[in-house]
Amino acid sequence: MSNNNTVDLAFDKAHIWHPYTSMLDPLPVYPASHTQGNRIHLETGEELIDGMASWWSAIHGYNHPDIVTAITEQAGKMSHVMFGGLTHAPAVELCKKLVAMTPAPLNKVFLADSGSVSVEVAIKMALQYWLSQGHTRKTKLMTAQKGYHGDTFAAMSVCDPVNSMHSMYQGFLPEHIFVPAPSGRFHEQACEEELAQLEASFAAHHQEVAAFIIEPIVQNAGGMNFYHPDYLKKLRALCDQYDVLLILDEIATGFGRTGKLFACEHADISPDILCLGKALTGGTMTLSATLTTDEIAIGISQGEAKVLMHGPTFMGNPLACAAANASLTLLQTNAWQQQVQRLANSLTLLERCRSLDAVQDVRVLGAIGVVEVNRTIDVAKIQRFFIEKGLWIRPFGRLIYLMPPYITPDDDIAQLADGIYDAIAQNAY
Repeated sequence: MSNNNTVDLAFDKAHIWHPYTSMLDPLPVYPASHTQGNRIHLETGEELIDGMASWWSAIHGYNHPDIVTAITEQAGKMSHVMFGGLTHAPAVELCKKLVAMTPAPLNKVFLADSGSVSVEVAIKMALQYWLSQGHTRKTKLMTAQKGYHGDTFAAMSVCDPVNSMHSMYQGFLPEHIFVPAPSGRFHEQACEEELAQLEASFAAHHQEVAAFIIEPIVQNAGGMNFYHPDYLKKLRALCDQYDVLLILDEIATGFGRTGKLFACEHADISPDILCLGKALTGGTMTLSATLTTDEIAIGISQGEAKVLMHGPTFMGNPLACAAANASLTLLQTNAWQQQVQRLANSLTLLERCRSLDAVQDVRVLGAIGVVEVNRTIDVAKIQRFFIEKGLWIRPFGRLIYLMPPYITPDDDIAQLADGIYDAIAQNAY
């Protein structure tokens, strides 16, 4: 019988299904024993500089005492209570914070379990709003190719239909309307031709479209596409002109990651519905929020159902809300703007990779750094290489990227950047 303090890797390999991993030939997994700051410690003794912030969520690093204290104190009072018919201070405090920090029209908050669920809720809000207003034809969504919005069914239906991990579900998913991905790069200029094409799509389809959903400024898991703010400005104007709601998925981009508190601020626009998750609790617990306007909330409430038809068991979980409150307080007291700007400066060390023949592009925005190579990466091979270097980086597709915790020192960014350069130079991918 295995020691309870160590990971039984044989059992793990035989019985546990990890994300996007085959059960016939699973990717290797490494046994984490503990975390601290921006370090992941393995049972085998390695200490790894974390370049991923646990899928972009642990913005303050790990085990921050303020968040640990908040969770511990809340656990001693009330770990969970149903949100139907009851409320509690951590949820009210969190919603006050979210209403205060998000763009002004967003003042109704729906708390849920995960980013994917926040997208499901947003889609339900949009569809139910138009139904309640008597617009029964508005049953489709419009979105851009290269998008990624989660793994649940409605969220999958607005992910890239061809190149995404969900393309095999075509025929099972609702069919929505896709426009080309934004191509005007963030640091260059908007593409007038694509803006005209976007307008043509609205003119052709607006009567059947309830909402347009997109990740603002950075399309993340769909290809780390950094696009021009003018695309968002045009999108907001078209949604207003053609009576289409705008859903912005800020699950990955929210809370400072792109250099603005919310990525939509790069374009100085506000959505009708906003999805938040990932960094909301500082990467400590699963929680999401979907925010909307008075108009949409009241409109839904005037409809036949009179309520939004969604209510998760763990909605408004007090432990998660307590963690989120501590995380959002830290975001302000830690001067996130300076943290992210420092990381943006350090991540320019990735530019060195341009000298390598295998590298097609290098791009940096806020606390995101991306190196795109010319072939699909062997994840198992490159992760072994990184671990030997004391680094935790998990690429996908042809992209080796960094989204580190905001607390990551410059010297650690230098080691992460050197590791990426060496992996490509030594053909370790």
